[in-house]
Amino acid sequence: MRLLAYVAASFLFTGPVIGQYQIWDVWQTVWDRSKLYTSLRPALPTNFTTPGPIASTDIVVNDGSIYQGILGLGGSLTDSSALILNNLKSRNTANYNSLLHTLFDPTDGAQAAGLTFVRVPVGASDFSAQDYSLDDSNGDTNLNSFTINNAPSYLFSVLSDIQAINPYLRVIITPWSPPAWMKSSGSMNGGALNTGLVNQYANYLLKAIQGFKSRGINVFALSIQNEPENSNNSYPTCSMPVSIMAQIGNALRSLMNSNGLSGVKILGYDHNWNDAGGYPVQLMQQAGGAFDGVQFHCYSGSVGQQDTFHNQFPTKDIYFTECSGTFGSDWWSDIKASIIRDLPLLAHAHFFGRSLLAQWYMDNLFIGAFDHNARSALMWNIALDGGGNPKLPGTNSCGGPGCRAIVTVNSDGSYSFNQEFYSMAQASRAILPRDVNGPWGQRIGVSVGGTLSWALRVGAYVTGRVSSTDWQRYSLVVLNWDDSSTTSWNPQPVKATIEFRGTQATYTFPVGVTTLWWYAPRT
Repeated sequence: MRLLAYVAASFLFTGPVIGQYQIWDVWQTVWDRSKLYTSLRPALPTNFTTPGPIASTDIVVNDGSIYQGILGLGGSLTDSSALILNNLKSRNTANYNSLLHTLFDPTDGAQAAGLTFVRVPVGASDFSAQDYSLDDSNGDTNLNSFTINNAPSYLFSVLSDIQAINPYLRVIITPWSPPAWMKSSGSMNGGALNTGLVNQYANYLLKAIQGFKSRGINVFALSIQNEPENSNNSYPTCSMPVSIMAQIGNALRSLMNSNGLSGVKILGYDHNWNDAGGYPVQLMQQAGGAFDGVQFHCYSGSVGQQDTFHNQFPTKDIYFTECSGTFGSDWWSDIKASIIRDLPLLAHAHFFGRSLLAQWYMDNLFIGAFDHNARSALMWNIALDGGGNPKLPGTNSCGGPGCRAIVTVNSDGSYSFNQEFYSMAQASRAILPRDVNGPWGQRIGVSVGGTLSWALRVGAYVTGRVSSTDWQRYSLVVLNWDDSSTTSWNPQPVKATIEFRGTQATYTFPVGVTTLWWYAPRT
């Protein structure tokens, strides 16, 4: 750590010592791709000095206001993503290892994103080779035929490789549908759970957690049902009323507690922002004792609606768990903000939402979701090919131009990172632990003033230390979107002052995303 060697403690009890805070570390992604998650090594630090006049943009960091801890970013390891990665492993092991390390290595200072959340479907999804569950024996209410081995072996192989790289890995498992024989429709595609099988389905989910554990994967959380308000008969889905999810949650919580799994979280809702004040609120009212929190997707509504839930249940966790890139969208517009800010309610989120919606990324996800109390931010598929494949045969999910993954893996064994990766990497860099097994970042207070306050979107975080005598890390993730793109293309760097504990630094942010940090004592 490049810190000034102050050994005297007197500054802890007096006013700020000018020059004690220094910005040495800067990571940057620029709109023209001249820098892509690039670590800058300045010859001299940016010093915090005696406050003077503020710049046209003034960032005020208030570390006295501390909010939720951020637990990481990530994506979904669907069967398709696992297959793509496993094929790469067979074709070019060196590229496979390099790719996984760049995606998941959490080492402080590594040229890697340190993605930490992996969401894994339980059974088939719209990105599987075929429909299947973990018990496809018709009428098997005792679940005698349940087997985790119904999932493809390469899923666990890749997941184990990721876990070996990132010891902090947090796995969320989520069914897209109960087994077909448990549903009134008799199919995994569309329909609803037979309400007489609530207890059997809870036992099925318990066995899923145990099955992952038997393959060496500890489950961080289980979501009862992906998108319970979406019934699409072209891929595994399941309509699930609030009352049924509540019953399953209560039954499952009891089973998990009785089987040594009390530390595994149960999460609910797992659907779009637009109903944040409806379904998830009712779920907590009916079964709040069973559920640790809820999850949101991006395909309808706006990120601020997370607050509707948070304001009613502030002790329950919020996880943002799905949004997908779209082929053909503009690289820089994706990173900075949504082109389409308000869409009508989308009846089928997977089909319409993923194909028409320009993504939010920094504005609404990797700064915005955290600003609105989320503890995670995940994209959809981790890896697909250049056409957004393979998909479940016959599905209309990801229609139009198709879904773009975090990384595109080509048939020749090469790969390329998409804008999703660079956006997530910039945000992840700010909250990863500074010390091995140390604390993760927490969101802290920040405001932006000045005549150009609109030009910067800022998230602020503090990362604690293992030793109480080590200085904490204070990080900013800053989006400069002053590109004048509504008139003529004219990207403008923005000079900003940064106010912290009675001192002031000055930094000029290029159009793009900048992550920077400095160290300071706890008080």
